[in-house]
Amino acid sequence: MYCRAASLLVLVGSGVLVLWVCYNSSLPVSQSAGILFINGTASVAKTDDDYICATLDWWPPEKCDYGTCSWGRATLQTLDLKNTLLLNAVKAFSPLRIRIGGTLQDKVVYETQGDDRPCGIFTKNSSEFLGFSQGCLPLARWDELNSFFKQTGSAVTFGLNALYGRIIGSDSFVNGPWNSSNAESLIQYTVNKGYSILGWELGKRSEGNELSGHGVGARVSAHQYASDIKTLQHLVEEIYAGFEVKPLVLAPGGFFDVDWFAHFIDQTSKTLQVVTHHIYNLGPGVDDHLIYKILNPSYLDGAVRTFSSLQTLLKNSGTSAVAWVGEAGGAYNSGRNLVTNSFVFSFWYLDQLGMAATYDTKTYCRQTLIGGNYGLLNTQTFLPNPDYYSALLWHKLMGSEVLLTSFSGTDKIRAYAHCSKNSPGITLLLINLDGKTTVQVHVSTENVTSKGTVTLKHESQNHRTRFASMSRGSSNDGNIREEYHLNAKEGNIQSQVLLLNRKVLNIDSSGNIPSLDPIYVSHSDPITVAPFSVVFARIPSMNVPACI
Repeated sequence: MYCRAASLLVLVGSGVLVLWVCYNSSLPVSQSAGILFINGTASVAKTDDDYICATLDWWPPEKCDYGTCSWGRATLQTLDLKNTLLLNAVKAFSPLRIRIGGTLQDKVVYETQGDDRPCGIFTKNSSEFLGFSQGCLPLARWDELNSFFKQTGSAVTFGLNALYGRIIGSDSFVNGPWNSSNAESLIQYTVNKGYSILGWELGKRSEGNELSGHGVGARVSAHQYASDIKTLQHLVEEIYAGFEVKPLVLAPGGFFDVDWFAHFIDQTSKTLQVVTHHIYNLGPGVDDHLIYKILNPSYLDGAVRTFSSLQTLLKNSGTSAVAWVGEAGGAYNSGRNLVTNSFVFSFWYLDQLGMAATYDTKTYCRQTLIGGNYGLLNTQTFLPNPDYYSALLWHKLMGSEVLLTSFSGTDKIRAYAHCSKNSPGITLLLINLDGKTTVQVHVSTENVTSKGTVTLKHESQNHRTRFASMSRGSSNDGNIREEYHLNAKEGNIQSQVLLLNRKVLNIDSSGNIPSLDPIYVSHSDPITVAPFSVVFARIPSMNVPACI
């Protein structure tokens, strides 16, 4: 009955899609088994310790897509920064990286001290570029935002207006160099006030309107962008002179285009610290096939080309710059209600986190922390959506050293492994995209330092198989592992209610984030991954060389 009711709610916008999902969730459950091989000899990549990042955007309440206005008051200009749920949600990460930006960042001017001109908010105007008037960031609001960042321990990067002082030609190319005067004023004010900023970005990162590559709306050549980055780098060096640690300089944002990025990186090898790009590989939020794409392993694998190509570019360029995903909302134009803000999106999001890390991405910024239909928090209530807890578990469990994995079994299991964060051993992430099969996952490692050997029986074989050698210590640390099983309420993958180890995750009456407690399982047992579920497994006794 619940599934039918949920289907009816979405049927108007989703056609047969939701019927397919509900049909799958009602099929009899079968069993299968597979082996997860982990190469623990050495890590294949390394993320920043604070890999998880989320964005705050400029979109005002009037931002609407396909007849739905999903932003409410989550804009940077009006977001309630004193909301207890918001404060506690950000504090739980200690720290959370926050990236300030959005499509309208290139229409934001910054109030300057002594300037008496009005500093207003964005207003809808279809005749204007991007459909909105120019907006302004009052210094008083910048003060409020920085108070929030300090209170929550956030590490902030700020996307600057890259179109300031420029003219967009009839061919969509931007003419002339970047006018840095307004940015200089904001950066100087920030330093004078003692505000801590992790990085300043000059980049256009928007849903379909990109300044880099072959975007729609406005384009800047790689040569001109490289020149502008040198201007920004000079500003940072000058204003932060005498600072032992200076903010990062990031660019260019935008969708990855291998030729454009190659030219840009080649010309900024000595000035740029971080190369940013954006991921909206699922297409527009109005697409009725979003869930099909999310549950399709081949479709998910399509993102490998972007991560691999950028990794290769950086390795071959001689630059010391590293890669960030500066923004990733999956489905552009604000996502889709009951898809990008429901349990099913954790399959895409966690797979992206695992995949990007494997290709040496240092930070991954989710669009958004709050706002649109793809926020980690509900735009209206500030309550966590399922992906919030997925992100928090990653942040708490997955360390920076990335291990190479391969899974022998169904292609519906997505598997990633890292050295555990702030604890011995390794942590696994297992995602089951199959709605009708429970998979028993056995773990095998190479070159494990140990005193003993654990032998498991493979469910699909008659003979016994040698698996990972593990330390045989006490029941507290040698013979058990921690497991965190994530499922949707009542099996409805479009639910916004998340179960952790069969218990609903709820905020308490004081607005506190619930504790994320594991169950404890004997390390001699396979890891059971239920249909349409996610499992984090922390195995402290797997002492592979890469994690020692």
